[in-house]
Amino acid sequence: MLLFMWKYLYSTYFRFWLKWFLRQISGKCELQRICEGSKDGAHRTHRIEYSLEHSKSKVLQRARNILEDEVDQCVADIVKEKKINLEKDKRFQIRLRICVLQISGYKKLYLAVEELRKQPYNCDNAQHENQLLELWDLLMPHEKLKSRITKQWCDIGFQGDDPKTDFRGMGMLGFTNLLYFSRHYTEKARLILSHSNHPRFGYSYAIVGINLTEMAYSLLKSGALKSHSYNVVSGFPRMKFFHQFYCYLVYEFDTFWFKEEPPSIMHFNQYREKFHDKVKHLLSDPDVVLTL
Repeated sequence: MLLFMWKYLYSTYFRFWLKWFLRQISGKCELQRICEGSKDGAHRTHRIEYSLEHSKSKVLQRARNILEDEVDQCVADIVKEKKINLEKDKRFQIRLRICVLQISGYKKLYLAVEELRKQPYNCDNAQHENQLLELWDLLMPHEKLKSRITKQWCDIGFQGDDPKTDFRGMGMLGFTNLLYFSRHYTEKARLILSHSNHPRFGYSYAIVGINLTEMAYSLLKSGALKSHSYNVVSGFPRMKFFHQFYCYLVYEFDTFWFKEEPPSIMHFNQYREKFHDKVKHLLSDPDVVLTL
């Protein structure tokens, strides 16, 4: 209760007067002080994001949710709003521009990921069907698929004879992740698929992959991926960033699973949560960079 009251009083009263006092002393607004006093990446961008979010200026608040082609005008509007002399602070505009790109871009990335998640797999869509066959060819190059509907799909970790039923939870997002990993890290994907067929510690490769898509999606949605994004992408993050993070999860989960040596696949949820907690702990570090 006391903590809540302090946060309320600070954001409502004290913060305004503290900012005013520091500007009188330094001659610089809060955004300038953050850009000058924080190192590149998540440290600076998180502080800029907090400042924009708690500003009473609509110009500053708007900067958190704009399109990529609106960033330059938005930064110019902030410079005008805060009466910043760029001749005296030449690097401010560049630094703020990067932060605004990262902050607004993260929100746009989530919307793009959400849209793909809501898109169902359509067996009447020729592109979807061709990509599904491509997934098989990438993972099983020496074995031909006998037909579109076949128990062979279980060999790469689907539950039944038609993979489309397994894509219901994560839609095309889960499928696109599986295909991306197989396309860009083919040898690693085949290696992990072979690991998943282990007689004792085996698991359903495709199903676990879709489960890890849900994990990546939830981390993105909650904002847990922000520090990683701000440290890795010095601009507007694309869908590739999300796919790359998914690839990291797949590779690291396979290593984690065999290191833990679970009693059986029946304990999957327990170990999945343990892995989830491990990843969240890593992402809580403002200097985090997670790559294959």
